[in-house]
Amino acid sequence: MSFNIALSGLSASQKDLDVTANNIANVKTTGFKQSRAEFADVYAASIFSNNRTKVGDGALTSMVAQQFSQGTLEFTENALDMAIKGNGFFATAPTLASQDLSYTRAGNFKLNRDNFIVDNEGNYLQTFPVDRRSGSTSSVALSTMEAVRIPDVAGAPSQTSNVYTAFNVDARLTEIQETAPGVSNFDPSQASTYHSSTSTTVYDSLGESHVVNLYFVKREANEWDVYATFDGQEVNLNTADPSATSAAGFTGTRVTFDASGNPDVTPPNVSFPPVDFDLSAGLLGNGADTNQNIQVHFQNEAGTAVPTQYASNFEVTSLAQDGTTVGRLTRVEVDASGLVAASYSNGDTQYLGRVALVNFANEQGLQQNGSTKWKETLDSGDAIAGEANSGVYGTIESSALENSNVNLTQELVDMIIAQKNFQANSRALEVNSQLQTTILQVR
Repeated sequence: MSFNIALSGLSASQKDLDVTANNIANVKTTGFKQSRAEFADVYAASIFSNNRTKVGDGALTSMVAQQFSQGTLEFTENALDMAIKGNGFFATAPTLASQDLSYTRAGNFKLNRDNFIVDNEGNYLQTFPVDRRSGSTSSVALSTMEAVRIPDVAGAPSQTSNVYTAFNVDARLTEIQETAPGVSNFDPSQASTYHSSTSTTVYDSLGESHVVNLYFVKREANEWDVYATFDGQEVNLNTADPSATSAAGFTGTRVTFDASGNPDVTPPNVSFPPVDFDLSAGLLGNGADTNQNIQVHFQNEAGTAVPTQYASNFEVTSLAQDGTTVGRLTRVEVDASGLVAASYSNGDTQYLGRVALVNFANEQGLQQNGSTKWKETLDSGDAIAGEANSGVYGTIESSALENSNVNLTQELVDMIIAQKNFQANSRALEVNSQLQTTILQVR
């Protein structure tokens, strides 16, 4: 019996050494989680045994338990390197259509030949689908996860549909009267026919830039006319004929302020109604879409700033438009919530997906699959997907990698202890052998 007890001790010590050696070997493996050998004593007795004098039957390895504590972060220069701070795993799939998911903490991702984000073994990083413009997530279900591809073509142009402007016109200025009622004397080439002006660049359907100028003319104490030109050619605001000129009549739009200098509209505290002009009358000669319509909004895009008429200098408080020219990809970024964004030289930003994080009720129940990957098991519980930086899920640190959580000093101490345990059990086995020899030599 003592031989078996000593032998079980040798086996346990050997297992302890194996686990320690594996931890030390992976001290520089990205995303690696150290293991701990856990042991239990063996005790077997029948109902007729005397428990007072019963000796145990040795030791056995009850579990090699992985320790999912946070590893330190190592920062890099690669935006596709990602580390998770807190709970969660990245999900990867071997093919684009596969649902055979593996889970990892190793975030050293890169692009394959088709510009998909993959790991070192070519498995596709899984993301939630998002709206390309707003970045809002449409679903966080495991079944809707998909691989994310970085565009390898120039950013397509987007024609301008809206111009947003808010401004202050100077209430102290002297009015410029019309030549006759309904007959404007406005001339964009004559600075004496208007008080102030501003301009913005807009884009047609082919991405070519054009300049829209807005001119402001005070007509009465609280009344201003706003005129517009497109590449120097006067256009009608809110009319069907954009080729009309000031000689044919009034081509602008009138805005009226109240005694407080705010827009005189009903209900109060809102801006003037938008006006528009189209490009159908020979304003475009490059083959672009002539059905393009540009609407001018007298407020900022959020609706928080509106035109005013105060006794202060003319000032443009907001001026923006929603078109873009052709652009080339300049960078890819991943934020703390896992949102992957592609930025272009034209200022356009497209959201490509949101990196999915997956959590489990019992992480130690996951099955190791090699290459710092794990598989779901009955013991781990079902995989539950969610967005980073929300709920129980950790945040994503871009341009960083999570190091192994192995404490090398502790492992070396554990190795010495396991070695001493092995030697002690070997000595017990040797003593048992000597006792057996002594008994056999009795005459």
